[in-house]
Amino acid sequence: MKVLISGGGTGGHIFPALSIANALRRRDPDTEILFVGADNRMEMERVPAAGYEIVGLPVAGFVRTRLWRNIPVLFKLWKSMNKAGKVLRDFKPDIAVGVGGYASGPMLKKAQKAGIPTLIQEQNSYAGVTNKLLAKKAGAICVAYDKMDRFFPAEKIIMTGNPVRSDILDCAVSKEEAKKQLGFDPARPLVVMVGGSLGARAMNEAMKEALRPIIAAGASVLWQSGKNYADECADAARGVENAIATPFISRMDLVYKAADILVSRAGASTISEIQLVGIPAILIPSPNVAEDHQRKNALALVEKNAAVMIPDAECRDRLAPEVIRLLDDKTLRDTLAVNAAAMGLKDADEKIVDKIYELVKK
Repeated sequence: MKVLISGGGTGGHIFPALSIANALRRRDPDTEILFVGADNRMEMERVPAAGYEIVGLPVAGFVRTRLWRNIPVLFKLWKSMNKAGKVLRDFKPDIAVGVGGYASGPMLKKAQKAGIPTLIQEQNSYAGVTNKLLAKKAGAICVAYDKMDRFFPAEKIIMTGNPVRSDILDCAVSKEEAKKQLGFDPARPLVVMVGGSLGARAMNEAMKEALRPIIAAGASVLWQSGKNYADECADAARGVENAIATPFISRMDLVYKAADILVSRAGASTISEIQLVGIPAILIPSPNVAEDHQRKNALALVEKNAAVMIPDAECRDRLAPEVIRLLDDKTLRDTLAVNAAAMGLKDADEKIVDKIYELVKK
């Protein structure tokens, strides 16, 4: 079988795509897989590093605030549609899978016009524009949240959950050992803040002020600043005992095992990981995303008492009090963890592969 997987732009799109590809290869090692992404975005590095071939399209996202700036975007879209057609002719896929992001638009549109079956994987609780446009002609739409028939034809929706990185689920060390491996005292509760690979200014500014009060409350802090803020955050943590600031964390499997409280953005992949590992979380949705989808992702948990949410604009004032409140209330932490775990959908990658096989056989 030949499978084309298209999408990307952020880790939230790339990690599910790679999980689907890995599940396909587990099912049949002879499956041919080709990724199609956006030129100059992170998938052009991450996908080859995972052992898969990728073709880049010159596609770019639409600028919603200054419409006149979309003239070159339209030209890139035209070029991308032409290149997508060539990819189809050369690779001849049996099915095209779209994981969202503007990179998947031209590829799946061309596949649908060519009569090739398509499957969409929508990670968020609020559907992206590209997936909404592709939904009508898709063979199946795999989702992770209830009430997605607001955006998609109900008869095409399959509740699979979002695929997550297998190492996060397979981490076998104890909580205490995970803390030791990360460099922390296993007797102290650990607060982890993750703001993304580039970093989040509001979250980092909030942690600068919250760091010492959280440490004084008896916790340790692992602070992932992102590379854009690495130096200033390292300076803020220098000399503070039981605190580590780092631009990037490679062992997220250890982090999820060790953390007593996770402070994070509310991207779809992160939400799914929180649910599957069952961890108390404070979510600070990014305000700089399409359709405000991170806030809607976070609210899906908040409404079930499965997480705490702080708006980005309020995190500077509220981060320390909310973290300390959770540190002081183990019952609340346990409740959030149990409720989050109850929302988790396991084996999403295998369920999606089952549907891929079904569509190809049809």
